[in-house]
Amino acid sequence: VQLVESGGASVQAGDSLRLSCAASERTFSSYVMTWFRQAPGKEREFVAAANWSGGRTNYADSVLGRFTISRDNAKNAGYLEMNSLKPEDTAVYYCAIQLSAEFRPTYGMDSWGKGTLVTVSS
Repeated sequence: VQLVESGGASVQAGDSLRLSCAASERTFSSYVMTWFRQAPGKEREFVAAANWSGGRTNYADSVLGRFTISRDNAKNAGYLEMNSLKPEDTAVYYCAIQLSAEFRPTYGMDSWGKGTLVTVSS
């Protein structure tokens, strides 16, 4: 399954942004969908995950209450709604999928997108 992220932009602190992840195959609905991010000079980190239906979600503490992950399997798409953005949210955001019933942080991901850049200015 190929993944393509979109929606990255340069915004001001406090603004909102919605990222999208388009999947190439309908089997997308069988996968856990996740978002990761990598800030300049830092390692890639987990942001959020949603199980196949979107009914169960997980978030990093740093984004809990500000970001919302969702998915529309009928459109082979996933989303990350980001509110109250902070300069420390600046990063390349990646969509990734995992063939699992629930997100397994110790397991590898089955496919990654190429990322979309989010820049938050103070």
